[in-house]
Amino acid sequence: MTEHRIGTQEEWKAKRDELLIEEKELTRRGDELARKRRELPWVPVEKEYHFETETGTKTLSDLFHGRSQLLVYHFMFGPPYEAGCPVCSSIADTLAPQVPHLKARDTTLLLASRAPLAKLIAYRKRMGWGIDWVSCGSDFNRDLGFLSTEEELKPFLAGEIPPTVELLAGMCGTDVLGYVTEGPGLSAYALSDGTVYRTYVTTARGLEPAMAYYALLDRTPR
Repeated sequence: MTEHRIGTQEEWKAKRDELLIEEKELTRRGDELARKRRELPWVPVEKEYHFETETGTKTLSDLFHGRSQLLVYHFMFGPPYEAGCPVCSSIADTLAPQVPHLKARDTTLLLASRAPLAKLIAYRKRMGWGIDWVSCGSDFNRDLGFLSTEEELKPFLAGEIPPTVELLAGMCGTDVLGYVTEGPGLSAYALSDGTVYRTYVTTARGLEPAMAYYALLDRTPR
């Protein structure tokens, strides 16, 4: 028998109406935050990054593919990995179908990882994703804070490693150090008059909008 509080339809409706007020407030607050994101100053990307793609070596500006906006999901797939991070894979499951809709709105979306391109393309084929994936040098992820050194990770490695991290590392075919060296993230860019600008970067729970299933699970009873 359920331990959850049971009520009448009238009680549910009253509580639901109260909650709706808060949900609308949250929606309005989200709109305000979206506006503030767009008002962030643009930072020129002065370093010349290079990426290995299926059509050869490209620069960051090449990755826009004729559009003015670029979104890069920094997928955890380091050189020692044998498979992509399971969490990043679940995100890519959500992102891949959005590619044509974003293209229609002047936005290119792609994945970037440090593993060799051949390994990335093989994994993409296995997963059945229709999304571009590029192999990036260490500087690209490092400059955005998505790549850590062993020295930086010493405090974490000296403590008790969460079982989930050990499990995920094993699923990627690497050890804990190899796994946590990489970090997930999303970065956004604008291309204007031949100059690339970095406009937004986020990680951790900032990635939840890319995980549509989280929003759906938040609306289930448990």
